[in-house]
Amino acid sequence: MRTDAVLAGLDPEQRTAVTAPAGPVCILAGAGTGKTRAITHRIAYRTLTGEVSPRHVLAVTFTARAAAEMRARLGALGATGVQARTFHAAALRQVRYFAPRLLEGRQMPELLESKARMVGLAAARAGVRADRTGARDLASEIEWAKSSLVEPSEYPVAATKALREPPHEPAKVAEVFAAYETIKRRQGVIDFEDMLRAAVWGIEEHADVAEEIRNQYRHFVVDEYQDVNPLQQRLLDAWLGGRDDLTVVGDASQTIYSFTGATSAYLIDFPRQRRDAVVVRLVRDYRSTPQVVGLANAVIRQARGSEARLRLELVGQRPSGPEPELKIFPDEAGEATAVARRCRELIATGIAASEIAILFRTNAQSETYEEALTEAEVPYVVRGAERFFERPEIRQAMIALRAAVRSTPGETPLVPAVVEALAATGWSREQPPAGGAARERWEALAALVALAEEYAKAPALVPIGVAGAVQRDVSLAAFNDELARRAEQQHAPTVEGVTLASLHSAKGLEWDAVFLVGLSDGTLPTTYAKTPDQLEEERRLLYVGVTRARQWLWLSYGQARSAGGRPRRPCRFLPQLERNSPAERAGERSRKPDRRRPQVSSCRVCGATLLAGADRKLGRCPSCPSDLDEDLLERFQTWRKTTAEELKVPAYVVFTDATLVAMAERRPSTPAELLAIAGIGPRKLSQYGQQVFALVGGADPDEVSSGASAKNFGN
Repeated sequence: MRTDAVLAGLDPEQRTAVTAPAGPVCILAGAGTGKTRAITHRIAYRTLTGEVSPRHVLAVTFTARAAAEMRARLGALGATGVQARTFHAAALRQVRYFAPRLLEGRQMPELLESKARMVGLAAARAGVRADRTGARDLASEIEWAKSSLVEPSEYPVAATKALREPPHEPAKVAEVFAAYETIKRRQGVIDFEDMLRAAVWGIEEHADVAEEIRNQYRHFVVDEYQDVNPLQQRLLDAWLGGRDDLTVVGDASQTIYSFTGATSAYLIDFPRQRRDAVVVRLVRDYRSTPQVVGLANAVIRQARGSEARLRLELVGQRPSGPEPELKIFPDEAGEATAVARRCRELIATGIAASEIAILFRTNAQSETYEEALTEAEVPYVVRGAERFFERPEIRQAMIALRAAVRSTPGETPLVPAVVEALAATGWSREQPPAGGAARERWEALAALVALAEEYAKAPALVPIGVAGAVQRDVSLAAFNDELARRAEQQHAPTVEGVTLASLHSAKGLEWDAVFLVGLSDGTLPTTYAKTPDQLEEERRLLYVGVTRARQWLWLSYGQARSAGGRPRRPCRFLPQLERNSPAERAGERSRKPDRRRPQVSSCRVCGATLLAGADRKLGRCPSCPSDLDEDLLERFQTWRKTTAEELKVPAYVVFTDATLVAMAERRPSTPAELLAIAGIGPRKLSQYGQQVFALVGGADPDEVSSGASAKNFGN
C-alpha cells in the first residue's frame, strides 16, 4: 500500500499526528475522534516510508480486544510484523523467553490466575476473617499496592495518603499483604504484578537482556495512556532506556480507573517531561451527533482538577440528530418500565437490539432492568457481570429466605422477615462495608430488600378468575415464589440483546442508542465519593457514558427508589436536570408562581417529567406514541389560516404549530381541558375557545366564525 493511501481520508489534525517526525508525540484524542485510526496510520506511514522497520515497533494497550483490533487495522494498512499487545502479554512473552537466563536455567514460575484463594490463606495467617468477598477486596488492595510500587511495610502510609478505603485497618491489610507474598514465594508461583516487575528487573539488572530487548523494540506506541499505573510506566521506561521515540494517545477526561492505581499524571506531564514533544489535539467527533456532543461538552466543561487542564472541546461531524431526552420518573420501577418500552419501540423501528445499551453506575442496579426487559419481552445480555439471580450472594440469599419460611412466625411482616433472613448470610442494614466487592455484595442484597418493600406495597386486592377478589398474599413464602418466578424468566438464554453494563465496563464501546439511568445524587456521584478528586472522577464517568451514544441518548432518574420512598436529587453534573430537582419543585409549591420559571408537567403516556417547552405543550415525550387526529389537525390549520388573514396577523399569533398538534392530540372539549395545554391561558380561551370546541366537535372550518367575534369563555 502506498503512503498516499494511508494519508487519504485523514482530517488535518489526524494527518499532523500521522506525519509527525520521530520523537515524543502526544495525541490528546477526545471520544470518537479516531484515535485508533491516528495511531495505526502513524505506524503504517512510518513503516511504509522506510522510517522504521515493522519488527522494531511495539504498540501496547490495555485489553486483548483493543490489541486485536489494532493488529487487524495494521494488517489492512500493510504494516505486517508490528507487535500489538497488552502490557501484560508483552511482559509475559519477554519473561518467558528470558526466564532460563534470569533464573539460572529454570523456567518461569507458574502464573497465578486469581489471588483470592491465596489471599484467603494469608488473611487467616494474619488473623483476619475474610470470606470469598472479603478476600476479593483484600486482593484488590494488594493489586493496587503492587501496581503503585508500594511494599507491604509501606502500605499503611501509602493507603492513608491515597485516601483508600480498605476493607480492614491499613495495618492489618499490610499484614495480609506480607503473608500473601510469603505464601506465594513458598508455593513457587507469581501473580500478574510480579510478572511485570520481573520484566522490569530483567531489563534494569541485566545489561544483556536490556540490550537484546532494546535492539528488538525501538519505537513505542501506547494507547489509553491516561490509564497507565506506576508499575506499567516503570516497564515502559525500562523498554525505552532513555530513548524518546514514543507516541502516546489518551484523553484525561476519560480517566475513570484511579481506584486501581491508574493515573493520568503521566499523560498530563508528558509535554513538560519531554520539552520537544509534538502535541496534537483531536477534537472532531465522528461517533456522535452534534446534539450528543453538545451535552458531552456541557458535562465536562465544568470539570476541575489536573485532568481538566487537558479538557477537549469536541466538534460534532455527523449530521444533526435528535436531542438527548432528559426524563424524571416517580420511582425506579417506573423508570425501568419506560426504558424497556422505549427499547422495544426502537427495536420495532429496525434498530438491532445489540445496538442499544442501558448503562448504570453499579452492577447492583441491573436487576430492575433485567426484570423490566423480561416483562417487555426484550432480549438482553449483561456485560462485565453475572445476571442478578446468578450471583453467588443472591443464590445464597434465596436459600436463606426459603429456609426462613419454616422458622418465621406467620404474622411477621414481609420486609422485617426478609431482613432477618438475610442477616443469616452476614448482611446488615447498617452502613455498607468498605471495599468494592463487599460493597457490591451489600448493594445486591439491599436490592432484594427493596424488592420486598415494593412487593409488600403492591395493591392489596387482586381479581382472581370469576370469583371476584381475594386478599393478596404478601407472606415470605409468596415472596420466595415471586423470586423463583423472576429467576426462571431471566435464565432464558439470549444470543443478541440490549446490553446491560456498568459505566466502567462500557468504556471503549459505542452503541446507536444509549440509556443512562439512575442519574441521581447518591448513585452518580456515589455517596462514597467524598473528596474533590473522587467527585471529578464521577463526573468523568458520566462523560464516558454520554460519549458512548452515536445517535439516541436518554438520561433519567427516579425521584425515589420505590413508591413513597425518600426523594432524591438529580445528578449534580447535569445542569439541565438541576433546574427541575425535587427540592426545587417542593420549594416552588410553597412560593407564588414565577412566570419566568417553566412549569413542570408530566408525560400523559409514561409519566416522565417534561422539561422541554415543546414537550410540555404536547403533554408527552417526543418518543411516546402519539394519538394525533390528522383530520382534526387539518381542520385546525385551515381555520387558523383564515382567522389569521381576517385579523391581519401571522398564523403563529393565533396558535403555534406545536399548539395545534397538542390540541389535535388531546381534543379538548371543555375550558378546563383547553387551559391544561401549556401556553393557552384565559385570553386565548376567550378569543378562540368556542371555535376550538366546535372544530373538535366536527364542524367544518368554513362554518366556524373568526376569533374576532368569539364568545368569551374566560368568565
